[in-house]
Amino acid sequence: MAIERFPVEASHILMFARAVGDANPIYSDAEYAASTEVGGIIAPPTFAQSSAQFDPNYFLRPKIGQPWFGSGREPSGVTREKKDGESSGAASGGLHAEQHFTYHRQLRPGDILTGTELPGKTWDKEGKRSGKLVFTENITEYRDQNGELVITARGVGVRTERVIES
Repeated sequence: MAIERFPVEASHILMFARAVGDANPIYSDAEYAASTEVGGIIAPPTFAQSSAQFDPNYFLRPKIGQPWFGSGREPSGVTREKKDGESSGAASGGLHAEQHFTYHRQLRPGDILTGTELPGKTWDKEGKRSGKLVFTENITEYRDQNGELVITARGVGVRTERVIES
């Protein structure tokens, strides 16, 4: 995802760690964190994913004045109408299959990140029951306020191109 400005703040790190159930004091206790090898508070490994909340176009981000995606009224929270001949993957949006983070250094409070999307690969695989599976790779490079590469995130999505018979 493309992010113009993602400030990394200690309170965001604390709330993220709590949300994912990680009680490691390196995410919240400055005194403890200073005594560790890294020398200060750092962000949890998947913290960069929260940058989505700083992308105004991120499709899962709640939008003011619009119905919330996670309303629960429909199984996915959103009603999507299928068009004639549309595959099940296109109607459901597919699945998130993999996520990888390569850290070039730890994220710390005070960092201000910029996320840039890079082209990824696309490949097919034939499923035994699902038909053709299409895998799509998304790569985001996160750089700090000095332009230093901090994290490379690689996500893979998968969708089926099998047409559902009505």
